[in-house]
Amino acid sequence: MIVRLTPPARARLLAAVAYIKAERPHAARDFRTRVDSALRRLIDFLESGLFIPEFSRLGSREVLVGSYRLFYRVQGDVIWVVGVWHDAQIPNEPTEPAGP
Repeated sequence: MIVRLTPPARARLLAAVAYIKAERPHAARDFRTRVDSALRRLIDFLESGLFIPEFSRLGSREVLVGSYRLFYRVQGDVIWVVGVWHDAQIPNEPTEPAGP
């Protein structure tokens, strides 16, 4: 299994890191480390994430890292991160990964 981010998810994750970094650089590094750890943990525990309440019919799951929600779905041997949202935001429906 490998973890990949869709382009929109990558952009949102990098924006979150930049936002945190603007005020607290050390907190941004810590956040990024925690995100990486949470995503690596999914390789061994695919179903550890919760179903996304707003989009339960899609079968996507989420892991929480601090105040951020990382939406993911499994496609073959790839864990696709398809969305990154601050918990104060109303998320859009996750998009399908581009494919293998």
